[in-house]
Parts: sequence; C-alpha cells; structure tokens
Amino acid sequence: MENFEKIQTAFNRQSEVLNLRSGMGIGTAVTKVRVRDGLTCDIEEGGWKLTADMNPKWGGNDAGPNPGIFGRGALGSCLAMGYMMWAAKLGIDIKDLEVEIHADYDTRGMCGIGDAPAGYKGVRYVVKILSDSSQEEVIKFLDKADMHSSYLDVFSRSINMQREVEFISTKETVQNNGA
Repeated sequence: MENFEKIQTAFNRQSEVLNLRSGMGIGTAVTKVRVRDGLTCDIEEGGWKLTADMNPKWGGNDAGPNPGIFGRGALGSCLAMGYMMWAAKLGIDIKDLEVEIHADYDTRGMCGIGDAPAGYKGVRYVVKILSDSSQEEVIKFLDKADMHSSYLDVFSRSINMQREVEFISTKETVQNNGA
C-alpha cells in the first residue's frame, strides 16, 4: 500500500522516542460532550468536532451516528491502523485491509428489562487482508498488533471507571444573578 515508508518511519521514530523518554507517552485525554436539542451531542477534542445522536425511534434527531457506531468505529479503526503500523514496522506487504466489527446486543438491557446486559453480549472482528506474505507471517504480525492495540485492550479488559459530579444548582445561579 501507499505510504508504507512514511508509516514505518513515523512508527519507528515514535517507538524510539518513547523508549528513550517513556514519560512522553503518559497523559490524560479529555473529550467534552455537550447535549443539545434532546439527545443530540456535540463532541469536541482539540480541533475535532463530531456529532452523535440517536435515531427518531429512540427519541433522537438522527443528527449523527449513535454512540454504538462511534464505539465500533473506534475499535475497527484502531485495529486497522495498528495492523498497518505493525505491518510497516515488520516489513509485511499489505495490499488491502478491511476490519469488520460484529457486535451482538440486546437493547432490553439498555431499557432495564430483564437481566440482559446494557452493553454488548459479544464482539467479533473479522480481518480481511490481501498480502503477498505467507499466511503464517500475516497471522504472526496480526497477533503482535493485537497484543498492542489500545482499543482491543479497552474492549477486552475490565478497567477502573469512576464518575465525578460537578453539580450546579439552578436555584443558586438564579439567586446569585438576581442579587
């Protein structure tokens, strides 16, 4: 594929920098999501602005993809990009690559009905790959890339989640503004 050397150079450079200065790879990403017009959400991080919404049957405005599409897209694109980076690093020739994310769900869980989980019951990913490399080489590099895929890790491993609430009382806001 095009850009093989560009990807290889960039991936190797980033790996060298992080190897020498591991602290440069540690941080916190902050994405802001603001609800407007019912269920429509404006998503911002850095210079990126995205919109998420639900379709009308769920009370949304269909102004953008739903969170499930973004989640599956995050996993699929993370895998695809990771495969291309590791293929470049390891010298595996990839002519074409596609990743499909198959997520099994039961929306009863989201509605609090029965004992169905609110999230996915299972997730599979199908990698379609065209390469002149042997099947053994391809499987070996895919395994290596999977071991280092951040979103495969996020989907596969239980991680600590915590909620923080910053409550702003409308009563106090009205009283303070009126004084």
